[in-house]
Amino acid sequence: MQVKKTYKNINPEMLYDEVQDLILKQGAILGERKLETYSLPGGSAHVSRATLTFKMQGREGKSERDCISIHIIGSAVGETKMMLDMDEKVFRPANVSVLEEDLDFIFGSYEIK
Repeated sequence: MQVKKTYKNINPEMLYDEVQDLILKQGAILGERKLETYSLPGGSAHVSRATLTFKMQGREGKSERDCISIHIIGSAVGETKMMLDMDEKVFRPANVSVLEEDLDFIFGSYEIK
């Protein structure tokens, strides 16, 4: 399942940190984490690019399985886009629903629909 969201005037680093915490709250394990910041021509603005991956512990001692990857790109002034790719076989639909509700509650007023 893929979820795409576009936000206006939100700090991408804050979105990155908050999304990470919301997913960890669902029982996922942090895999890779990367945050990069780029200067735009003229040097007056910055764009951030972030990626996160998560795994879930397999049942009955089985190995961890990839369940979510997140890509965020944007700047604090203007638009920030986020794309979540979730494996619903590993990250259950109930977890997906809770995550979407939490995202809407916290960031809904910033979302461009």
